Amino acid sequence: MNTTPQITLTSWLSIALLGLVWGGTFLFTEVALTGITPFWLAASRIGLAAVVMVALWATRGFALFTERPASGHIVTLIIIGVISSALPFSLLAWGQQFVTSGFAGVTMASVALIVLPMAHFLLPGERMTPRKTGGFVIGFIGVVVLIGGQAFESTGAAMETAGRIACIAAASCYAVSSILMRRLPSVDPIGLGTILMLIGAVVMLPAAFLTEGPPPMPSPKILAVLAFLGLVPTAGAAFLRVYVVRTAGPVFMSLVNYQVPVWSVLLGALILSEPLPLSLLYAMALILAGVGLSQYGALTRLFGRS
Repeated sequence: MNTTPQITLTSWLSIALLGLVWGGTFLFTEVALTGITPFWLAASRIGLAAVVMVALWATRGFALFTERPASGHIVTLIIIGVISSALPFSLLAWGQQFVTSGFAGVTMASVALIVLPMAHFLLPGERMTPRKTGGFVIGFIGVVVLIGGQAFESTGAAMETAGRIACIAAASCYAVSSILMRRLPSVDPIGLGTILMLIGAVVMLPAAFLTEGPPPMPSPKILAVLAFLGLVPTAGAAFLRVYVVRTAGPVFMSLVNYQVPVWSVLLGALILSEPLPLSLLYAMALILAGVGLSQYGALTRLFGRS
């Protein structure tokens, strides 16, 4: 792994794809919750993703660390496995019982705010600058505009504070795991993504059984939704996220969380015929301006070479 983040066109395309995929995840999660309990929803996502990822990892000869890792790295790996899948997936699934998919998507933008100061102190090459900080502030203002009133409407009788806290706690898990992931020694990204998902499955499957009993028998529709959640935003996105964090860095990776709320609202409007507020257009302009300002240096280097 290079100490200095390597931001390329592939990096930008990767976070654009991740923004779309993760933005739609909240909509599918809300549908899945109509036929399965939250912890078993998280467990099924992680379990299916782990099976698929192990099969792909096997084609690479189960490569992982290029050098024998220290015991501290093993401990860090276990922590990342828990807080990058099992814990945030559970928190989001549980929280979405009480909040809309729009609200859950909006909270993901807070990942950027959590990552920025942590990376400033813990990672070389990720120092905060006035321009970068200003870009993140502008982007966050865009998220505030995006929230408006509709994103805070409850899916039930009332909005519960616990649901909000659960979603924000999930965002915090993603932020911390990105920082810890960047601090690991040289490692195969496919192997790392697979190991992290396996750790999440080992934790989540017994946790779901202990808290919610045997798994329910969902309908074919819910099974299809679970299959999508396990294969696309869990297995596929896990590989892509590891690649971006390990190459471009967690601060650049956190930019995807400014796109997630936009897509969560847009897809809700297109698929569920939810109203499309005018404030969304203003929010998107602010979010894109914040992304552009905070990554201005990377943009000029990228397009200066093309």
